[in-house]
Amino acid sequence: MGLFQNLPIVSFFLLLIFIISIPSTQATRIEILNNCSDTVWAATNPGGGKKLNHGETWNLTVTAYGNTTAGGRIWGRTNCAFGPDGLGKCESGDCGGLLECKIDGQSPNTVAVYLLNQTTDTDLFYVSVVEGFNIPIEFRPLSPKACSKASKCAEDVNGLCPMELRDPGGCNNPCTVFSNDQFCCFSGTSICEPTSYSMFFKDLCPEAFTYPFDVGQSNACPAGTDYKVVFCPSRSRSKTSSSDTNSTDKYNTANFDNRNNCNYTVWAAAVPGGGMLLNPGETWTFDVPADSGYGKAPNTLAEFALNQFNNLDFFDISLVDGFNVPMEFSPTSGGCRGIRCTADIKGQCPNELSAPGGCNM
Repeated sequence: MGLFQNLPIVSFFLLLIFIISIPSTQATRIEILNNCSDTVWAATNPGGGKKLNHGETWNLTVTAYGNTTAGGRIWGRTNCAFGPDGLGKCESGDCGGLLECKIDGQSPNTVAVYLLNQTTDTDLFYVSVVEGFNIPIEFRPLSPKACSKASKCAEDVNGLCPMELRDPGGCNNPCTVFSNDQFCCFSGTSICEPTSYSMFFKDLCPEAFTYPFDVGQSNACPAGTDYKVVFCPSRSRSKTSSSDTNSTDKYNTANFDNRNNCNYTVWAAAVPGGGMLLNPGETWTFDVPADSGYGKAPNTLAEFALNQFNNLDFFDISLVDGFNVPMEFSPTSGGCRGIRCTADIKGQCPNELSAPGGCNM
């Protein structure tokens, strides 16, 4: 006997109308991973917030009902302190002093934005630095089979930030600093155009939205796709065109000559690049992409960032990790001056900083 066999015909049709009228739901899972070495206080609006230590994940579920859409923002907060009541403060991305956010974050903060279940059953998502930058972020689908597009801003924006935009929590957007129509687009017209500051962000993060009227890269995936937001993703950069068989890396490599001018053997090291034993007078030559790395302290460090803002290379010598050998860093083709650190730091190192390998910080 059928389930509806004994129902009066009118009641049957009323029940059928009720079943049809129940709104369908579309649940989307967003996995938020902290890949940074430091603690990040993840934040979402709507959604709340959660403390994530290195390697920890927070699974967020967003639901769109029927024909409605669902949208929100995800960002990371740094250097936070919260009490048992969930009240406190963050150096960047603060949302009114609450652990579980109910409003958007305070600049500077890198933001992952999503708009789910849009027209034609499509999700839209992107990364924005319109409110500045504090933490590198990647926003991508969890299953590349469903959709392979991604949006990322993972370069060293804070380290290269113009002095006038620098903030203890990161790199501010110019609207926060100058608060005028040129950068904030208060008038709401298409006259608002890119500036040197937005171009600085765009050069480092070409996929991100950089100012209010920016035509950034908004990715689209089928509604119902699950996503992943990663704080501090890998910093690999894309090719100029994956479909062009003759395409080359957008960020050129550079040639480095490493010469040992000491009167003793030095084991040269480079990240990326590797390492090599250099006797006095020997030279090691290698090509490297735009990236940098560190060895174990104490070590005198030559740092470089290639093909950055305005197509410039940046380089320096750092003693932040201490000192072990004298060093000079200079162009081989001229055009700009070099830098050096050749003083007898090991010989004058304070006893409390002295180490078998050199002079610690």
